[in-house]
Amino acid sequence: MRYEKLATPLRVRLLQVIGYIAASIVTGILIFAITFQYIDSPKEKYLRQQNDDLKQNYSVLEERMKQLELQMDEIENRDNNVYRSIFESSPIPDSARIKDQEIKREVKLVQSLGETELVKSMTNQLNNLSLRLAYQAKSFIEIANLVKNKEKLIAAIPSIQPVSNKNLNRIASGFGYRIDPIYKDRRLHAGLDFTAASGTPIYATADGVVRDAGFNTGGYGNRVLINHGFGYETTYSHMYKVKARVGERVKRGEVIGYIGNTGKSTGPHLHYEVHRNGVAVDPIYYFYNDLTPAQFDRILKLAAASNQSFD
Repeated sequence: MRYEKLATPLRVRLLQVIGYIAASIVTGILIFAITFQYIDSPKEKYLRQQNDDLKQNYSVLEERMKQLELQMDEIENRDNNVYRSIFESSPIPDSARIKDQEIKREVKLVQSLGETELVKSMTNQLNNLSLRLAYQAKSFIEIANLVKNKEKLIAAIPSIQPVSNKNLNRIASGFGYRIDPIYKDRRLHAGLDFTAASGTPIYATADGVVRDAGFNTGGYGNRVLINHGFGYETTYSHMYKVKARVGERVKRGEVIGYIGNTGKSTGPHLHYEVHRNGVAVDPIYYFYNDLTPAQFDRILKLAAASNQSFD
């Protein structure tokens, strides 16, 4: 019996070692991958917890944001429909409250802090609220100025009849569609006609500045136009004689001219108009200073009669 010693070549040994190392590395990688697929590392656990906290905080902030937006909606609504109505001021349009260019500029500034969807969403909401708050603050400043100018506003609103009409028998034609005395068709009569003898005094119905005084080629004859401010203007037409002068400041009740029959007119009368923000409105609702409720009801019925106008 005998044996022979087998010698493994160095090349084979190196291959075996390399194979073992490679198998160990692959096995380690597989174990590592499987382990970290289901088990978080300490850093991942921290980041995941932080992410969950951020989401929870965002949910709280989003709910708070919704409450603030509802409060802003209520404030804007009260601003437009209550506070400004008291002072007869035009509401601020929504387009003026939110300007796209300013929003984009603010969004770019704040978004430079991060690019996540949460940050972008929160940035948009914050910028929206910031702009609305800025416009609301501006609106309240304007309302505060209106409060200071309340006395001037009251003096600027037409509130008396332009002629002496204690017996309420001088209104000949009211505001609305009436038969034109010249063309004999129905046309908008944008004011009230007061009949009276030529030379009857005509009074300014509110404080203001005379913007036009003299002959008007558009059919109004001798006319006075007064700008009262706060969006109010009044016109007095077909005068026999104009007393007021352009640029003159007049007071309510001051004589500005005398009734006549000039321009497109079929008899001595005053054609009186009230304009609010450039739109003709029914003057009948601006006589509350010198009429009782019963008188106002009567004059309302007289003005509503569908008859022929004097101009």
